[in-house]
This record gives sequence, C-alpha cells and structure tokens, in this order.
Amino acid sequence: MTTAQLYDELNYVNHSREKRLHYANLMLANPDLLPKLLDILFKVNDKISVRAAWVFEFMCQQNIELIIPYLDTFTNNIGKVHLDPAVRPIAKICELLAMAYTSKENNGIKHALTEKHKERIIETCFDFMINDEKIAPKAYSMNTLFLLGKDYDWVHPELALILERDFQMQSSGFKARARHILRKIKKAKDK
Repeated sequence: MTTAQLYDELNYVNHSREKRLHYANLMLANPDLLPKLLDILFKVNDKISVRAAWVFEFMCQQNIELIIPYLDTFTNNIGKVHLDPAVRPIAKICELLAMAYTSKENNGIKHALTEKHKERIIETCFDFMINDEKIAPKAYSMNTLFLLGKDYDWVHPELALILERDFQMQSSGFKARARHILRKIKKAKDK
C-alpha cells in the first residue's frame, strides 16, 4: 500500500471504536505501513492527520513496542501537532511510553527510550499543560510528567507549580487529576 492509498483509506476512519480498531489491526499486521502512517500523522495541518493519530494511538495501546524504530520521528514531531483531536492521542501515546518506561516489567521501551526522547516528551507535555488544551491531553501529560519526572530533579517542582497555579481555573476533572498527581509528587518527595 502506498502513502496515497493509506491516506485514502484513512478517510474511512471515524470516531467509532470499531473503525479505529480495524485500522490499528491493519497496522499491527503490516508494520511496514508505520512510516507512511507517521508521514500522514505529522502533516499537522491536514484533517486526515487526526485520523492517523487515532489509528496510531489504538495501535500503540495494542503493542507500544512497535513504535521503537520510529521513536526519533515521533519525538521530533510531536511538538508540531496542534489540531485538538490529534493532540489527545499524541498525549496518550506519550503516557503509554512513560508507563512502559517506568514499568517494573522488562520491555523494549526501557532500552530504546533515550534521554533525548524523554526530554522531547517532557517538553511537549509541559507545552500541553500550559497551552489552552482540553482536559484529556492535560491529564495524560500530568501523568507522563510525573512518571518521567522521577529521573529529573526539576520536573516535579515545575509540574506542581503549574498544577497549583491553574487549579482554580480548571474543570472538576482537571482538579481531581491534579490533586491525585500532587499527592503522588508529595509522597515521592517524602521518600
């Protein structure tokens, strides 16, 4: 399948779980299509890029390790994503990477995720936190920053500052997640 053919196929992806799963399974069965999917995903001003992001997120939920050969591409471009419906899946994939990286179980992400990759993810998640994003990307970013922040002295204090500063102006969902993350930061600091 060419990039143009994949682009046309992505026209059939919609919000339904069924469609997203169908195309995620197509990627899982044909990992050689991933570079093409990422090319489309990072055409950030194109509405079809959103559909590519949805498919990529579902694929990563099934098998996060498929991203390993493309970590440079992914982390170099995530900061460019700006369309609301694409930001959420990017933030979720960052969280999936952080969860795999900090997992107690041995996995490929632990060995493949470099300092540079983590720094780019942290930078993007802080951007999601301070920009006018919806609650879901902020919630995923909070958790990602908490998890990856264990390796950096400055991340948790900066995250706590942002959460406390924005607390009163945010939704009840943001407040609940922020309280949870602030408790975890305090507990980690007290150790």
